[in-house]
Amino acid sequence: MGHLVNLLQLQTTLFFSNSPTCSSIALKPHTFEYLKANVLTSKCKAFGGGEMDALPHLQTLRKFPREELVAKVVLVRFDSTLLLREQGEEQRFQPNALFTIKYLHQSGAKVVLVSDWSVKTNPRLFVAQSVAEFLSSLLEYKVVPVQCISQNVVSKREGFEKGDILLLENLSAFRGEVANCSKFSQALSSGVDIFVNDYFSRSHKILASTCGVTRFCYANLAGFHFEESLSQLRRATESNTKPHVAIIGGGNLFDKAAALHSLTSRCDGLVFVGMMSFQIMHALGLPVPLNLVEHGVLKEALDIVQVAHIRNVQILYPKDFWCKNDHLPKQLEIFRAHRILDGWVPVDIGPASFVEMKFMLSRCKKVTWIGPVKFRTSNCTKGDSELAQMLNQLSQSNCNITVVGNKACEAMVKESNFTFNFTMIKDASVVWEFLKGRKLPGVMALDRAYPFDIDWSDAYSDPAQPLVVDIGSGNGMFLLGMAKTRKYLNFLGLEINKKVSRMWKFCILFAYSYPLLLTVLQLFSACKTLPGLCSLAWDKKWVLHRNKCYFNIPIHYF
Repeated sequence: MGHLVNLLQLQTTLFFSNSPTCSSIALKPHTFEYLKANVLTSKCKAFGGGEMDALPHLQTLRKFPREELVAKVVLVRFDSTLLLREQGEEQRFQPNALFTIKYLHQSGAKVVLVSDWSVKTNPRLFVAQSVAEFLSSLLEYKVVPVQCISQNVVSKREGFEKGDILLLENLSAFRGEVANCSKFSQALSSGVDIFVNDYFSRSHKILASTCGVTRFCYANLAGFHFEESLSQLRRATESNTKPHVAIIGGGNLFDKAAALHSLTSRCDGLVFVGMMSFQIMHALGLPVPLNLVEHGVLKEALDIVQVAHIRNVQILYPKDFWCKNDHLPKQLEIFRAHRILDGWVPVDIGPASFVEMKFMLSRCKKVTWIGPVKFRTSNCTKGDSELAQMLNQLSQSNCNITVVGNKACEAMVKESNFTFNFTMIKDASVVWEFLKGRKLPGVMALDRAYPFDIDWSDAYSDPAQPLVVDIGSGNGMFLLGMAKTRKYLNFLGLEINKKVSRMWKFCILFAYSYPLLLTVLQLFSACKTLPGLCSLAWDKKWVLHRNKCYFNIPIHYF
């Protein structure tokens, strides 16, 4: 009898069965409980909870079939703050960003680069020609600037006669970029087959070059740098390592209240080292100078303190400060947190606070530092460097350290002597937005990947047999009949209708919330791992996503 696997109700259900014995398995990703029937096992892995929706599994350049890149026009949105910076600490983040472009070119793709840049990025690079020359030296390929957006001077394909890689105009000159204008996005993606996003630091923004263009390209992938940054964000926000303490700097508690609630639910301790510490002290009933209290945030601060108390999360705030007086600009004094005199303004954390902080962190297995320590710009303070030294010592003792934000990363790099035993995420805005529970538009715009690996030997006794995929398998009777008469084939069915899928008694639930047609593409990607040939059978009423399929699967209509 032909072997049959049924994937019914893929939006809410995933089914594995092995006819005729109907051995089966179910995984519940939200609880990570494993149910086993007979002796069939699975090596499927998936994220659980809400994080799975906020950080979905993406189609990445790493796993995309390399042969499908040959002769394709690929638009790469790169991060100018990584590739166009002068010599500095950004070089540590360059390899993956450079490898994305080199990998595409070496795979036979026609690479088109696009980004925005300004004199702040690099004072020597402003004109597109100088940017192209700089990139040519980095990539060791000839990069040629072309005008394909503002003027239809040359098409993207024709431009490759002049060089190896094309560079489009500076996106900073176009209003349609930040407005996510549909016409601008269409012009930007004109003639493009595949889009690769390597601009993770603005994935919380809705831009034409990261979101709009995905509507006009048949494949939208995450580049190597984007993929690595997404993995770092996942690891930074996981709560599987205890005790976990978050060090929180900076200010503006009102806008970050939702993110702080999230940290309170994930962490075992919160250490406030920035202006937000005064809002927490105010909520705790401690005396705080009125000029240091943010207007209208008391309720949010009280809520955070209450949640922390309910969850038994320790809150640590500075006990002393280095303070500065405008009338005595060269003098710094230490004041207790609740005894700051009029006219004195805190600029850094005092020594007693660091001693208390060091004692608390010494017991931690995971520390996340997000936001600067300083309260006001001053060249005389060294709070960031002292905290960086403390965390560097912890990283040597197998403590998981994650540093978020430009200033925090710069301090860690300076104090680490280039021995990096920690994770760095340069742009804090992405992390704050994710912690608020918001989905990142730049992430959500990319294509989904099948969220786990399938061991086909668990599903089929002979995975090498040709596989027939039936989209819209209904109650499964058609597939059962086919499996009985065609023993030389493996069968797999998909059905979106819950009522129909319940008719199969041996089907087992597996909760997911991906659109069916998008999941079909994910399934094709998963089926590429099968040793046997794969063909597709479906009802004519089904329409494949964008009427395109880049996995070369034969289609048969019934």
